[in-house]
Amino acid sequence: MFGSGAAVVLRIALTVVAAALLELSYLQIIGGILLLYIGAQLLSEDGDHEEGDVEKASLVVAIRTILITDLVMSLDNVIAFAAAAKGNTTLLILGLAISIPMVVFGSALMIKLMARFPIIVTFGACLIDWVGGETIASDVVLREFSEANPWLHYAAATAGA
Repeated sequence: MFGSGAAVVLRIALTVVAAALLELSYLQIIGGILLLYIGAQLLSEDGDHEEGDVEKASLVVAIRTILITDLVMSLDNVIAFAAAAKGNTTLLILGLAISIPMVVFGSALMIKLMARFPIIVTFGACLIDWVGGETIASDVVLREFSEANPWLHYAAATAGA
């Protein structure tokens, strides 16, 4: 519930600055590195907690992971919406209106699936890291190099995963 609420707030806040962020150098590199970190965190297990503190620590870790992941993914989504809308505010708002309920209701379904099939967490971490590699390769600074070397996109994504 806290993660979903934060997702809504983050998407609205990021929408305000999305257009200006489209052409900033190194932004996607930083976002990609954050995604790689998040993917690695999903796979690491921290068993140093006392048994009574496990539930509380797990909730705090889960909320933190959701917030960091959603910040990066929200930024990516909002930039994609802003690029697709091409200045059309109605399309931008429509994209957000569709994506926010999907995040809220989809997250409840994913939590149930992850509890039943823990391998989904591993696949999710690989997917996040795949996107992290793609995000790094898509940065404005690397645009000319990426256009001259189409393999970079796939190599960076594969390396991330």
